Amino acid sequence: MSGLLRRFAYVATFVLAAGPAAADPARWAAEWPDTDFSRHSVPFDEIISGGPPKDGIPSIDRPQFVPVAEAAGIAEREPVIRFAVGDDVRAYPLAVLIWHEIVNDTVGGVPVAVTYCPLCNSAVVFDRRLDGRVLEFGTTGKLRHSDLVMYDRQTQSWWQQFVGEAIVGAMTGQRLTMLPARIEPFGRFRETAPNGKLLIPGDPRLRSYGVNPYAGYDSAAWPFLLRAGYEDALPPLAYVVAVGDEAWPLSLLQERGRVEAGDLVIAWEPGMASALDTAAIADGRDLGVVTVQRGGADVVYDMSFAFAFRAFHAAGVIHLE
Repeated sequence: MSGLLRRFAYVATFVLAAGPAAADPARWAAEWPDTDFSRHSVPFDEIISGGPPKDGIPSIDRPQFVPVAEAAGIAEREPVIRFAVGDDVRAYPLAVLIWHEIVNDTVGGVPVAVTYCPLCNSAVVFDRRLDGRVLEFGTTGKLRHSDLVMYDRQTQSWWQQFVGEAIVGAMTGQRLTMLPARIEPFGRFRETAPNGKLLIPGDPRLRSYGVNPYAGYDSAAWPFLLRAGYEDALPPLAYVVAVGDEAWPLSLLQERGRVEAGDLVIAWEPGMASALDTAAIADGRDLGVVTVQRGGADVVYDMSFAFAFRAFHAAGVIHLE
């Protein structure tokens, strides 16, 4: 059974009956003997099991790619994370990342972690270099505010995916550098990056690639395993486009097509499927394509859910008009 399906089995057998598993640092220490639990920046009771064990959702550590011209089995509307360093341009389909959540890669000579948390729809690319070493990341099987908690294999520290900060272990308080990336439909990637590369599964038989195991999630009333409270004008699973501690509802961008905030320009147009709507990702409803630039250059942004933005930017601003 895959990690994500184990996660749903966990919900069915435990969460619905008794609520999510409570934090258990003593048990964690037995499972994670090389993690320094004396150092942490968040209360342990905010961290819960998401169901799968350590590496139960396996990261991709030896990514395989094909030239975009040879791509097969991916629809024009399917979302990919586009990331480039110089002339090295790569696309990472959410249809693959939804099953793995982390890709440890090197792009244009830069070691990066391409990450996706489906529970927050948070797609973030990090520079894996920190303090003179190159880190490699895996999944802990834990969640905090329904967001993926990663770990690095060098120090066994735990990291919050949404903000790239170490929250438990020797690296506590350290932050990874976020790098600009885009979420766009594969058809646009193929058109604009004819020499680009597309991530493919190492073994297509291991997972139901192209299938969304969270069918209907982005129209649900409440986020999966979220224990924290949420109060805001937007529904918790409303999409927002976030730049730092500011965010704009996707619905506002869909209505206007373009929003300017100082020298920041956020543009929207139709054409990309939601990865978290229908069972077949290619059939997902049209979320549209967002670009975020300053001075004509891409900036770091995230198209995630309102509850996640609020959880990690409590004092942040969501611009409703």
